[in-house]
Amino acid sequence: MINQVTLVGRLTRNPDLKVTPDGTYVTNVTVAVNRNYRNQNGDFDADFVQCTLWKKTAENTVQYCRKGSLIGITGRIQTRNYNNQDGKRVYVTEVVAELVKFLDSKPMEDQNEFI
Repeated sequence: MINQVTLVGRLTRNPDLKVTPDGTYVTNVTVAVNRNYRNQNGDFDADFVQCTLWKKTAENTVQYCRKGSLIGITGRIQTRNYNNQDGKRVYVTEVVAELVKFLDSKPMEDQNEFI
């Protein structure tokens, strides 16, 4: 079986680092990925894909990326479900990242640091 996803898109918000009870770092991000075709208005629509990043990948992404950062993610699709507070079953589909590449050039304020 093959379960592999590759996405290139922009973060919709600043990533927020969390720690699980056993001390593992995790962050959840949403990546806006443009579609390959234009809509009736001539604009590109986007899909907003939920992604989960673990351990060092999560730490590095929180440290180096901000809202609007262009990133590439390779990972796998994972589905899960749970009952919410109203007792209704909620289904979640997300990408669990195995590799994240930072595709933006270094921000200008960081480039002037050593001048």
